[in-house]
Amino acid sequence: MPEPTEIRYDKASHVLDIAFDDGAHFHLPAELLRTQSPSAEVQGHSPDERKLVSGRRHVGIIGIEPVGNYAVRLVFDDLHDSGLYSWSYLYHLGQDQDEIWQAYLSEIAAAGLSREP
Repeated sequence: MPEPTEIRYDKASHVLDIAFDDGAHFHLPAELLRTQSPSAEVQGHSPDERKLVSGRRHVGIIGIEPVGNYAVRLVFDDLHDSGLYSWSYLYHLGQDQDEIWQAYLSEIAAAGLSREP
């Protein structure tokens, strides 16, 4: 699995830029990262327990904390901080971002929810 060589957060655009040692480079919006958090709070302990997170269009990241040599903990300005984003999960989000985002938009629309707070 590729490992990151650089992680930067742009506060103005709310985008996490992450480069990997295989040459891949992804721009991950904070909203995507927050709504797809790997935390049990969002994902639950089974697919049936997964929670749909809405209203996070303007969410930002206020902290990036390394966790060993395998992950980072992202702290969002809505104070969500319980997800550990492994390198493989970040790579997956980057690689499959378009599909993940479209599925999310469809899901919130079907639920009658909004990206707006």
